[in-house]
Amino acid sequence: MEARTCRACGFRLVGKVRPLILLGALLLAGCTPPRQTPPPRVAEPRPHLPITRYVPPAPPAPAVSTAKPFEQTITLGQSVEGRPIQMTVLGAGGETTLILAAFHGNEPTSADVARELIRHLRENPQVYQGRRVAVVAVVNPDGLARGTRENAHGVDINRNFPAGNFPADPDRNYEGGPYPVSERETLAVLTALRQLAPARIVSIHSIRRGEHGNNYDGPARQLAAQMGRCNGYPVLASIGYPTPGSFGVWAGIDQQIPTVTLELPREADAGTCWRENREALLAAIRFQAGSPTQITGPVPLSRTGVGK
Repeated sequence: MEARTCRACGFRLVGKVRPLILLGALLLAGCTPPRQTPPPRVAEPRPHLPITRYVPPAPPAPAVSTAKPFEQTITLGQSVEGRPIQMTVLGAGGETTLILAAFHGNEPTSADVARELIRHLRENPQVYQGRRVAVVAVVNPDGLARGTRENAHGVDINRNFPAGNFPADPDRNYEGGPYPVSERETLAVLTALRQLAPARIVSIHSIRRGEHGNNYDGPARQLAAQMGRCNGYPVLASIGYPTPGSFGVWAGIDQQIPTVTLELPREADAGTCWRENREALLAAIRFQAGSPTQITGPVPLSRTGVGK
């Protein structure tokens, strides 16, 4: 008989044994064929990667508006001699400040200051952000061209308004015209007010030095005081003489629109007047109605009565 011996456990098998029978016998005997151990795996080297610090992406740049600030030129009418009376409007909405100048043609620095204000606002639109500013630099273009106080009809435009103190029966010597709003220039100013419904008005004039100041009508004392802190001019309840039919009386007292007549010192040149009043005009544009204003410093109240 042929005998076989298991190499793993020494179990002896006798006789001819088929492979399957042999495998079963070995398993029953608790013997398993030897397993071939695979060779140890050698790890492949990893490529060297540089350690970099995480940098978050930069936030997007804020959008920059390229829109041009709103500006509009409105022709309010024509003078007696056909010159246009124009209004420059800056800003599309919000509370409106109306600036008027050159009611009297012999007060050219008033027009110069108004034009400088337009230029300044164009270069600095943030000044009137959220607000609207309308400037009529020349109310009386014929008088300005002639160098006369009156218009081409010989009428003082600043006495031609339908104010409560307009003479009931004006005589031939009354400089304010035969009846209220007899002049085209007066009608142009009223057209501006109808279109704008301004929250406040500054009317620029000039007068002898020593009589200059921030002359207010109606509910404009706080506004005048605010301007006075900027230009150092007195705050005036009156200019010191009667002014029947004046724009200040009609707008400030009759219509109750806060109205300041800014009287420049006539002897000063345009550059000086602008430097003295730039901040005062900007303060008027930014003025918050109803805010408390204490009158301090060089802004004494003087002269009583109504006048322009």
